[in-house]
Amino acid sequence: MSFGGASSVAAGGKRPFEYGRTHVVRPKGAHKATIVWLHGLGDNGASWSQLLETLPLPNIKWICPTAPTRPVAIFGGFPSTAWFDVADLSEDSPDDVEGLDSSAAHVANLLSTEPADIKLGVGGFSMGAATALYSGTCFAHGKYGNGNPYPVNLSVAVGLSGWLPCARSLKNKIESSQEAAQKASSLPLMLCHGKADDVVLYKHGERSADALKSTGFANVEFKSYNSGTIPFQRRWTKSSSGLRQAWNSAVPRQLDRMKRCLEKGSVWRHLNNKYLWLCRIE
Repeated sequence: MSFGGASSVAAGGKRPFEYGRTHVVRPKGAHKATIVWLHGLGDNGASWSQLLETLPLPNIKWICPTAPTRPVAIFGGFPSTAWFDVADLSEDSPDDVEGLDSSAAHVANLLSTEPADIKLGVGGFSMGAATALYSGTCFAHGKYGNGNPYPVNLSVAVGLSGWLPCARSLKNKIESSQEAAQKASSLPLMLCHGKADDVVLYKHGERSADALKSTGFANVEFKSYNSGTIPFQRRWTKSSSGLRQAWNSAVPRQLDRMKRCLEKGSVWRHLNNKYLWLCRIE
């Protein structure tokens, strides 16, 4: 199932962004959780919806939106589907807070109409992972980067082969209130990264996990993989001869890890060995 795009902008933002088509994978069993899944740079929601539909997770509804098409700095201004503008695929890149806020607001809007008894989560791959982790920090802080309230109660955030935007300012945000510190300490976050990743380097995923832990996110699970990668997601990259089409790689074990955790009924284990439940697969 899919439906057309929409304009989204976080309250106080300067300009709306036109988002592409959203694809929905309906749960085949009892609906217990909804996850917005965000694609990487240059991709669209359709490719991920096709993959997620094959996973044996009958109690999860997947929402796979498509990012706006916009000029992207890393491509020399060449337009591409992107959740925000980026000059470098790492936590060291200048932060496009307006673009990040807009995409985080789009995720929140998609989740806002879900039933009250459903667990809500956000995840993504590469740039989508960066946006998902940013959404998680907005939830913990209680605000978007522009200071306006974040409206959705997230139960989980997942990032595959990604990085953490706005890492430099995160500590001050989380330490700004006791409520933010409490949310940060309890929000389950899962980051997975392949050591062979040559697009978003492994060190950026590792540093992002360390940054989250050091700012009070106590329930962070970071998984690394030594195995090679497979061609998965089309991406446009710069080369000495100009722009060329390349293939980014997703580590298959990342998705398998997430699948197995969900199948067991737990996603992240607390330090006290209790579980936070996203859904129970019986």
